[in-house]
Amino acid sequence: MVDELLDEGVPVRALTRRPEAARLPAAIEVVSGDLTVPESLDAALQDVGAVFLVWTVPPATAPAVVERLATHARRVVFLSSPHRTPHPFFQQPNPAAALHADIERLIAASGLASTVVRPGMFASNALYWWAAPIRDAGVVRWPYGAAETAPIDERDVASVAARALCEDGHAGGDYVLTGPDSLSQAEQVGIIGDVIGRRIQFEELSPEEFRRETAGSWPPLVVDMLLGAWGATIGRPAFVTSAVSDVVGSPPRTFRQWVADHAAAFREGPASDEV
Repeated sequence: MVDELLDEGVPVRALTRRPEAARLPAAIEVVSGDLTVPESLDAALQDVGAVFLVWTVPPATAPAVVERLATHARRVVFLSSPHRTPHPFFQQPNPAAALHADIERLIAASGLASTVVRPGMFASNALYWWAAPIRDAGVVRWPYGAAETAPIDERDVASVAARALCEDGHAGGDYVLTGPDSLSQAEQVGIIGDVIGRRIQFEELSPEEFRRETAGSWPPLVVDMLLGAWGATIGRPAFVTSAVSDVVGSPPRTFRQWVADHAAAFREGPASDEV
């Protein structure tokens, strides 16, 4: 997203708690600030027209942060989730969705012009979930292989957010973003194998086996949320939208395209730093 904004000649200011550790293009102004310390945002918000808001901290300071955004900026683009989408995959208990809904209400009440961006399942989850076992053994042990999702390339999410930030006409926009294809989890693993030229075995786990295998390394709330979402979508296709095409003017990348661009992370050998 940053590169797209710079290409359009849009000045970008990045907020971070540790400016000295930021790895960003030299053209970007990097400033210090912390969402948990709302008063630290005032200097960073001077002369800002639009804000891209990603909430990654506890919710206690959200009201004060949104109040400050409304004081300084004209509009906000908020990275949320598809919790309003009436598909069972998105209707399982999810603490993050509840947080997103609360922040959306705060933004609406503030009077800020806003655009809500709601990506579904990220294609990049395949890196975090499957890359290591594919590299190490060529086997993915996973529950609900038949559960279908429509993985979205993170670059397409960035493109939509960039358009919403720098173009007029997106105030009030509510964009649910998905990839173009409904694919079962087992199909996604098969696509990875096709792209890297290696046969990958998909070994079905029961929910109980998955809980045991992730115990101590995954938060139980996340495990319960994912199992509920995958289980609820068995027997029906994933929810697929045209929002990326509608906003950007070109179709979203397929999961196969995403894998091809990240193939090194799934090949045998040391783990790749590619993301």
